[in-house]
Amino acid sequence: MIVDPIGTNRIELFALVSYIPGALGQFLDRLRDELVTGCQSKAHVTILPPRSTTATLRANCKTIEDRLDGFGSFQVGLTGIQIFEKSNVIYAALDQGSAELTAMHAALGVEGLQFQEKFPYRPHVTLAQDLDPKTVPQMVELATRRWRESLPARTFTVDSLSFVQNSDGMRWIDLAQYDLTTLRVKR
Repeated sequence: MIVDPIGTNRIELFALVSYIPGALGQFLDRLRDELVTGCQSKAHVTILPPRSTTATLRANCKTIEDRLDGFGSFQVGLTGIQIFEKSNVIYAALDQGSAELTAMHAALGVEGLQFQEKFPYRPHVTLAQDLDPKTVPQMVELATRRWRESLPARTFTVDSLSFVQNSDGMRWIDLAQYDLTTLRVKR
């Protein structure tokens, strides 16, 4: 575990995500907080799920930058609320952008970022996880109701990615950002 200069304990788990911008991102952030009070992470679609790594930060950033060559920005569309039965994860399903996300996942899970994932990769937007199984049906019903009541436009553009590291309190720290319109890395 790395201790940050500002006192945040960093956990050796890393992920690659694309934050959901605008009104849709704000809606999903509010919904996530309603389902799991105090949810710290911003709404996002995950390209590389949380993983330990065998390489340095610099090497991982270089791998990501090199492997993103040929990927540009693309649209993702959300369809509705679903649940992964095995894990009781409530999520928003995708109907557009899955092929691009899956191709990115396959291209980037190499070298120091290679990791044996617990479940097969399936693009989605997590809304709630680690729930008491008894509360899951009510949470799914609430999420579905909110989805129908006030959802803004259901599409967003994936045009940037963030390489993130977990820290105490399930907060994620942005380490590097990748602009898919120019493939320039910002640290």
